[in-house]
Amino acid sequence: MLYLITNRKIIGSGNLYSTVLESLRGGVDAVILREKDLSHEDLLPIAFKLKNITNSFGAQLIINGSLETAKICNANFFHIGIKNLMEKRLDLNGVLFGLSVHSLEEAVMAEKLGAKYLLAGHVFETDCKRGLKPRGIKLIKDIKSKVNIPLIGLGGINEGNIERVIGAGANGAAVMSYIMASQDPYLAAKNLKDIMVKSS
Repeated sequence: MLYLITNRKIIGSGNLYSTVLESLRGGVDAVILREKDLSHEDLLPIAFKLKNITNSFGAQLIINGSLETAKICNANFFHIGIKNLMEKRLDLNGVLFGLSVHSLEEAVMAEKLGAKYLLAGHVFETDCKRGLKPRGIKLIKDIKSKVNIPLIGLGGINEGNIERVIGAGANGAAVMSYIMASQDPYLAAKNLKDIMVKSS
């Protein structure tokens, strides 16, 4: 599974919708709408448009952070960091959700909480987490040894290292800048997907 995390501020070519569309053509399986600066009111029309696009490819739309938006646009999943979930004490009864985790302990807890998948990272160095030491492939291996739900590696993943993520046992990889900032999101997604297929 190849996940695309959106960031409309780093788009290399076109706009948010064209970038997502091209990435889906290239093989992306799920799109995580993650635009943290937008309110629910601003996010909702974007979510509806993206749901139409992902539906046409049989792909999943995941809404990060806004439970209200996820419910109204009938997203496939709601996504949030496990620490945020604990702080906000959200009622996720009846909602399919995934959680971001940064340690084996968090991953085990996330599965107990009912998460359907995990985003685990950051695996490699990334500008999104500048100055923070990456957790490396070991995090993937450790979590896979204790947790049964799908595990998606995250952080600094590109065509030069995605093979290692899948080789360590991850069920997929999530990328942001490699596709969002690309001049050719179709080709960027296709390159990653081709390598994933070969290494799985």
